[in-house]
Amino acid sequence: MDDDERVLSPEETLRLIEQQGATAAHRLMPDPVPHYLAWGVAWFVGFGVLFLHHGLSGTPYAPVPLGVALALLFGLMAMAMLISAMTMWQLRSPVRGVSQERGMMYGFAWGFGFFAMWMIAVRFGQLLPGSERNLLWASLSMMVVAVLYMAGGAIWLVRPMFVLGAGLAVLNAVGTAAGPGWHALLMSVGAGGGSVVAGLVLRRRMRA
Repeated sequence: MDDDERVLSPEETLRLIEQQGATAAHRLMPDPVPHYLAWGVAWFVGFGVLFLHHGLSGTPYAPVPLGVALALLFGLMAMAMLISAMTMWQLRSPVRGVSQERGMMYGFAWGFGFFAMWMIAVRFGQLLPGSERNLLWASLSMMVVAVLYMAGGAIWLVRPMFVLGAGLAVLNAVGTAAGPGWHALLMSVGAGGGSVVAGLVLRRRMRA
């Protein structure tokens, strides 16, 4: 009897099913690096410029207008959201049913979450002085991101995504309590760097 005609044992059959399932999952899963790299760059550069505007003691380290710093930050975050949406779109064609619906609802959650954040920040921001208004916008946006990262990690059982979201939540809370300069620094280094590391870890796991 040829090797191709040999009846597989239950253990070999199970191992073959697992290998085929892993291969299929690898083909269907989009590369996570563009998503995490886009957010990492957005936070590192955007919050880095904001940090130069505020400084740790309230004295600016560079003559960067607040409007320019905020426009850069939220512009880069908008680009990161677009790249994230394109990454999720890769799942649309090969995946049907529950997985597609789950991804679609998760994508809408980002849009609705930032819309709610914008409405809250506009309403209460006008009651605060300039530096505190800026901190309100920045901390609310990062809170939305942190919660959605943790939710995404729980939905798809992606531990690095959940851990990154939890880390963002802690850094955001600590930075908000410490003040605008510290918040911008923690978000630039911690959130930006952490996002890049999470993407590289996920890519390594996909290739394993």
